[in-house]
Amino acid sequence: MPMIVGRRELMAALGGATVWPLTARAQQGERMRRIGVLSGFEADDPEGKARIAAFRHGMQEQGWSEGHNLQIEYRWAGPDAERIKVLAAELIATSPSVILALASPSVAALREVTRTVPVVFVGIGDPVGQGFVASLARPGGNITGFTGFEFSLGEKWIGFLKELAPGVSQAAFLFHPEVGPYYSSWLKSLEAAASALGVQISAAPIRTAADVELAINAIAALPGGGLIVEPDAYTSANRRLIIRLAARYRLPAVYAYSRDTAEGGLLSYGPDEDDLFRRSASYIDRILKGEKPADLPVQQPLKYELVINLQTAKALGLTVPNTLLTSAGKVIE
Repeated sequence: MPMIVGRRELMAALGGATVWPLTARAQQGERMRRIGVLSGFEADDPEGKARIAAFRHGMQEQGWSEGHNLQIEYRWAGPDAERIKVLAAELIATSPSVILALASPSVAALREVTRTVPVVFVGIGDPVGQGFVASLARPGGNITGFTGFEFSLGEKWIGFLKELAPGVSQAAFLFHPEVGPYYSSWLKSLEAAASALGVQISAAPIRTAADVELAINAIAALPGGGLIVEPDAYTSANRRLIIRLAARYRLPAVYAYSRDTAEGGLLSYGPDEDDLFRRSASYIDRILKGEKPADLPVQQPLKYELVINLQTAKALGLTVPNTLLTSAGKVIE
């Protein structure tokens, strides 16, 4: 007759060892990794949340899941450069394996507090010129990532502005000198293309909301005025103010992000931000698995979006040419 062994006897026979289900044993053996995110968005900014959602989706595609094998420390700094420095140091103190950095001030602040913790940036303009990497092909340090813009896009922006609003003869370039330190490269690109189109470009540095209104009011007071907005953390955080003032002063304006057009801007042309953030997860994954940032080339955008807001065009009395409509990836009606 076979012997019936009870649970207690079986445990004793195994020397008191605990028997776990296979899935539980796998989870017990999987190491929890910690990464940091330093964002130039405010915590309640829906676009900032959307970018992080795209990144998290990319991490899930790579096999990482928060609470399971991944812990993410988020720091939302907004466009305040001093606050970014404080949060960068705070984030490093959590001992992350790698940090995802959004906006140039975030990368600059992290570079000041660490030369060893890997940093992956997203949407940075001119990482070589800003001293973040030695070259795009060979970053050479603890920083690498995904650029957001090539300065040649300035030619596209002024071209689209002139095509949509032929009456534009002078355009102000809105930028924050400290938050977007590469503004001089944008200005060179814009001026080179604008001269061939009969458009004069003027620099419009801004640091406060009052500066924004003064700059937009000044260009709107001139005949044939137009506006081009630099893609930096400050203009992103204050995009609703800029869009509202451009509408109030009936000023045709070109932006870099599709979110600007979705919120009432006239036209935008720039990289697909969601795609960049999804792709950034692949570098985070590779670094967590042992690769070094110095060996990961800086990558550039693969997808660009032209978005036109027909409601805003109508409010400004502009007729959108068919050439633009057929080229647009999205038209807001």
